[in-house]
Amino acid sequence: MMRALLLDRPGPPSSLHVGAVARPVPAAGEVLVRVHAVGLNPVDYQVASGGHAEWEYPHIPGLDIAGVVHDAGPGPDPRLPVGTRVVWHQDLRRPGGLAEYVTAPTSVLAIVPPEVNMTVAASLPCAGMTAYQAVVRRLRATGGQYALVQGAAGGVGGFAVQLLAAAGATVVATSSPPNHPYVRGLGAETVLDYRSAELASALRAASGGRGFDLVVDAVSPASAAQGLLLLRHAGGLAAVAGRPSLDAVPPFGIAPSLHEIALGAAYTHGDVASRSDLATMLTELLRLVAEGKLAPLPIETVKLDDAPEALDRLAGRHVRGKIVVRLEGP
Repeated sequence: MMRALLLDRPGPPSSLHVGAVARPVPAAGEVLVRVHAVGLNPVDYQVASGGHAEWEYPHIPGLDIAGVVHDAGPGPDPRLPVGTRVVWHQDLRRPGGLAEYVTAPTSVLAIVPPEVNMTVAASLPCAGMTAYQAVVRRLRATGGQYALVQGAAGGVGGFAVQLLAAAGATVVATSSPPNHPYVRGLGAETVLDYRSAELASALRAASGGRGFDLVVDAVSPASAAQGLLLLRHAGGLAAVAGRPSLDAVPPFGIAPSLHEIALGAAYTHGDVASRSDLATMLTELLRLVAEGKLAPLPIETVKLDDAPEALDRLAGRHVRGKIVVRLEGP
């Protein structure tokens, strides 16, 4: 048996509780991981509230998992002997990592380098890979571009600001005023209050009056729809918090490119190469952190028993950086 955070039926974070369940057994192509840390994300409370057709209850949440390989199923992977430190973004259809042990396919695991501790590793997958896919893979940011990040104080936004600045873009960002110094410290040249009645005109001015080459929206479909209208001709928008409507964008005008970012689709689509690519992206992020080229976001650590309250605060959308549940070790 093992301790785990359990969801008996779909509901809010307050419905989660710690209990005892059977330790999972790894199948062929899987490993059993002793969990050290789990990064929390909005998807954790969003999916828990509605449940999932493929879940068995009680369900264990938690998708961003760092731990140590404890055992392997038949046909073990020689890259991943017992004791290997690993991190990954879990398929949300499977039991998650807010437990002492969890199983995972070997193809999605990234090995944690010695320069990165497990708490930092657990803070990277969902937010870091989402930002990386948006900025590097889809928008292909380069120097000389004007880029806007909406929702810059959160996990995805914080990594996106850093990646855009590293690419040489001029970064403009939105957040609440208390977070402005923090977001500027990440690399944004201009930070504006997202609640300002003059936000649209201020953003237009911040882009030099020509509109943005790139927009990363980490807020909502409605916010992303407004972001489309701030693009210059042939600009691109990456939507990470829901696909926006194109109704307000006239045809043969801006001619934008729209990129929907959804890490979980790598699992649900069923493409093996896309699942393995999750490990490739995460390995690159770990390298950037290990080399000091990407800074971890501020991390608040909590215990397993305090995870429901932490998820409730995360749902309020005013958490700066990341919350990580630590089960073992640093």
